[in-house]
Amino acid sequence: MAEHRSMQRAALLDAARSLLSEGGTEALTFPALAERTGLARSSVYEYFRSRAAVVEELCEVDFPVWAAEVAAAMERTASAEGKVEAYVRQQLALVGDRRHRAVVAISASELDAGAREKIRAAHGGLVAMIVEALGEMGHEQPRLAAMLLQGVVDAAVRRIELGAEEPAAVTEAAVGMALRGVKG
Repeated sequence: MAEHRSMQRAALLDAARSLLSEGGTEALTFPALAERTGLARSSVYEYFRSRAAVVEELCEVDFPVWAAEVAAAMERTASAEGKVEAYVRQQLALVGDRRHRAVVAISASELDAGAREKIRAAHGGLVAMIVEALGEMGHEQPRLAAMLLQGVVDAAVRRIELGAEEPAAVTEAAVGMALRGVKG
């Protein structure tokens, strides 16, 4: 029974990722989750009490995987500057990934305070990855520099999501801005 519930929960989360990726937060509804998974709408409520609860669990499951991919990219380079470049490039490379698209859709949605706090904490962990490299580069306030660097990444993510420019052009511009900005 526990294994069945676990499989159903995983199916609901996968359906939520798809819905968020395809249509943003407006598409994430319990009727849509029920339809995607073949469950009765009332059964969805047995697994999640609200849309925010689905979002919270997606963050708990997906954000660490995404952050691990960024960390792995940073570990493949020895220099602090290389780590900054890897930090930016890997996040932007993940824009097309369903997990990332779900996190982007989630962060733009209206959530309760608990869900917002979990997202903030997850993003804080991501930003913390780059603080040490910025400190090695001589920043007096590496945490502030990391927050501003993440702002460049977030803006680049939005540009890629809009599709107004080629993703490669956005990535190169963001990397250039990041590297020039963190040297100052």
